[in-house]
Amino acid sequence: MKLSLAPLFWTQAALVLANVEKTIFLGPAAVNIPLAHPTLDDLNLEVLTPASPPTSSSLRTRLEAQFPTASHPCGKSTWLLLDNLEPGRRYEVRICWAATQPTSFDLSTHELDTVFATPELITSLWEYTTPPSSSSDQKPRIHTPSRHQQQSTSSREASTLLLQISAAADYFSPNATLMQSVPPVDVDIILDAFVLNVLPRSLVPTVGYIVVVAVLSFFVARQIVAWFRAVIDDDDDDDDDDNKNTQTKKKQ
Repeated sequence: MKLSLAPLFWTQAALVLANVEKTIFLGPAAVNIPLAHPTLDDLNLEVLTPASPPTSSSLRTRLEAQFPTASHPCGKSTWLLLDNLEPGRRYEVRICWAATQPTSFDLSTHELDTVFATPELITSLWEYTTPPSSSSDQKPRIHTPSRHQQQSTSSREASTLLLQISAAADYFSPNATLMQSVPPVDVDIILDAFVLNVLPRSLVPTVGYIVVVAVLSFFVARQIVAWFRAVIDDDDDDDDDDNKNTQTKKKQ
């Protein structure tokens, strides 16, 4: 007998991609951001925006992780820029990763003034944006210039946050190499705006599908109940006719 492993494969794949961590926040008030150097663009951070095209609201990348230490209890930090937010609107950032890479993620958002006024945060940001001097051959981070980089004005107003993602390795292995050097984690990072501050925009199609199915199921159920009632009524009428015929025969 030939055994197909396709259903098992897709079931396992669905389970593998199930790990999700997220944070929910409100867009801060717009602030005046100077465009004269040094600027936020000089940090060469990956940028996520809720505006179109949709690809600007998601990022597929690899994040560095490490085992927790006294100086980094949550692991290694990665910083991103959340730009062009709407003040007062609810957003969420989700990070998805494979279960085959056991990792503990901690997500937090910070306003620009808070980061620059907090020694721990500005130190973490500086460590991330400044490559180690010993790794001269390290590949530079890829940064796509944003639209506002080409503006000639001296400043712009925008609702902006800095996203800090801390990744801590969450496994134990007898492999000494894995214990000394934690491999990067493949992740998807998604910025999702809420509709009416109630429902994440990405869930709207799912909710719409559920509503349509529920409405159709209601009408189908009504038709089935009406059909059953018609069948029962027909059976009752047949029984009444049989009883009448039986009583007539008895009288004769």
